[in-house]
Amino acid sequence: MRGTWQAAVAAGWLALAAPLAVSAQTPEIPATATSAFDERAAQLPDVINGNIAFTDYFAPSFQTALPEAQFKATSEGLLARYGRALAVARALSPNGQSGTLQLRFEKGVATVLLDAGKAPDTRVTGLRFTGFTMADDSLAQVAAELAALPGQTGFLVAEIDERAVKPIAGANADRQFAVGSTFKLYILDELAAQIAAGKRRWADVVPLSHLSFSSVATANWPKDTPVTLQTLANWMISVSDNGAADTLLHLLGRDAIEARMRAAGHADPSRNIPFLSTVEAFALKGNNFADLREAFIKGDDRDQRRLIDRNRERLILANVDGVSFVQGPRFVDDLEWFSSPNDIARLMIDLRARGSEPMMTALAINNGVGPVAAEPWRYLGYKGGSENGVISMSLLGQRKSDSKWMVVTASWNNPAANVDSNHFASLVTRLLDLAAK
Repeated sequence: MRGTWQAAVAAGWLALAAPLAVSAQTPEIPATATSAFDERAAQLPDVINGNIAFTDYFAPSFQTALPEAQFKATSEGLLARYGRALAVARALSPNGQSGTLQLRFEKGVATVLLDAGKAPDTRVTGLRFTGFTMADDSLAQVAAELAALPGQTGFLVAEIDERAVKPIAGANADRQFAVGSTFKLYILDELAAQIAAGKRRWADVVPLSHLSFSSVATANWPKDTPVTLQTLANWMISVSDNGAADTLLHLLGRDAIEARMRAAGHADPSRNIPFLSTVEAFALKGNNFADLREAFIKGDDRDQRRLIDRNRERLILANVDGVSFVQGPRFVDDLEWFSSPNDIARLMIDLRARGSEPMMTALAINNGVGPVAAEPWRYLGYKGGSENGVISMSLLGQRKSDSKWMVVTASWNNPAANVDSNHFASLVTRLLDLAAK
């Protein structure tokens, strides 16, 4: 429920994400450095391989944001998956401080964004791995790696048209997974439907009526701040703002969103009835609502709806026990939002059928994988979701090569332990790269 997956780590960001269509045979940069960026880029293979001291390479601001132990663990993970770092290629910087490079490993190539400090201290202030391309990658290879993850996984790569899902590759595509904030796509679908029916307009101004946790856009905003419906939609999808989502849920109506979910072809809609707000879900997961939680989990749809309605004044943000969520997964099999990969593909068909430019724009604000991985796509929309033990990523794209529309969606649930979001994102974006071909 923490929203769209973002791999940035504080100010000294380091992310592991998209597979990139790049060649491992690109020329290496000259040994002589002509700028701070060139110097630090040339040293990066030795940093990843552990031959240069962490404090010698990274500025104090980076060291604070990403401790050495965490950087070492991430580097070791890279080396385990991709082999030793070999050399740098295509190092380009417009100003001699910040730029992009490609780092060749034994088993693939990474695209990296690097920021060097200003003289006299030119140590690195920012480092971000934005994607990997694997040597001889295949859908079968990614499928095997997903299947090997602890817990349960499922995915689907499919072509879609106006009515049909045409699978290309998948596993457990009909299994219901906890999908975190991916549920917000159903709210977006109902919003676009009500606007198409003339009930509302994208420019309508409404109060920010329901605040929530993990609200990147609306954190600390005054309640009832006036905002447009389009702004709420953009926030809800691009930064997965929970306050925007809860405001739209209560405005559009829980019943209407549930009906839209059924109409969009969800195979097991009861899993999401009643359609919980983020605050209601957070509250029921918390330690101070153990009595309601047990009754909710045991109840049928009618019992659960009655419980939510009767406790409307209790299930509010002020009563949410935030301490409960510090550790590992909490009730991800019972208190979440659920969809199968095939449900998501059918939902993407429904969203496309709206023919709504503002809605499609909202999906494309944050494509989830960055500009390089998005390059083969004429259009690329994205929604993801995560909480402890849960991660889901779903993309809707139109290929440049043949104008076909594709869906790439995957979920990973592990009720026993937190999931590795960075590794999962790298697998999904490899699926996207393969789908582009």
